[in-house]
Amino acid sequence: MDWTVPGGLAAGLLIATVTAPVGVSGAVFLLPIQLSVFGVPSPAVTPTNLLFNVVAGPGALWRYRDDGALHGDLARRLVLGTLPGVVIGAAVRVFALPGPDVFRFLIAALLLPLGLWLCLRTLTPARHRPPPAGELAPRTLTGLALAVGIVGGVYGIGGGSLLGPILAGRGLPVARVAPAALAATFATSVVGAAAYAVLSLVSTGEVAPDWWLGLACGTGGLIGGYLGARLQPRLPERALRILLGTLATGVGALYAAQILT
Repeated sequence: MDWTVPGGLAAGLLIATVTAPVGVSGAVFLLPIQLSVFGVPSPAVTPTNLLFNVVAGPGALWRYRDDGALHGDLARRLVLGTLPGVVIGAAVRVFALPGPDVFRFLIAALLLPLGLWLCLRTLTPARHRPPPAGELAPRTLTGLALAVGIVGGVYGIGGGSLLGPILAGRGLPVARVAPAALAATFATSVVGAAAYAVLSLVSTGEVAPDWWLGLACGTGGLIGGYLGARLQPRLPERALRILLGTLATGVGALYAAQILT
């Protein structure tokens, strides 16, 4: 019996339920599973991950929209910055950077120290904690979103796993960061998936996504994302920050281990 579809459904459901409350789609966790467990070839793994984000994204976003959490300037600026970045990243992935090594190093170098710092900052008593840096300037925020969009376009991770820890580390509430990061992830995934569909017409490599796996993982993520978004208001800010920091540290450690081995 082919277990790809039920396995992908279960993986997407579990990952999205845990990651949606902190604004992470879960694609960064799904990437090594697709490569190692399901054997999706590179670079087809990237559009498969983007397909997961496209199908899974509306679950959490629908819940956040009902709560009014998508209002404000943060989500708009993240979306405007990441959209052109994902198109650039898709072209780079197909024509210049088909291998995963640079991605593993980049994610490990960024997320491992960032996650540890976020956990330590959250666990430090308030009287010993430095004051939060505050919001980024609008142009800086758009530039950051552009850079994250390029990385997301290259590796199909959406960008929430990078934007979430950075913005939360600046002192923004996770309840505000999560919906905006997921909105940017969804928008860039739609554009990125379309870009890969066009690039597959002019490339000889395995660029098209694994449709069955992507749809199965996305369906699980659709349900899990909604459940995770419902769970978020019931979790205290401290718990959300520790969860976000732990996820970032775990992903960074995973890719660091892959580099070393």
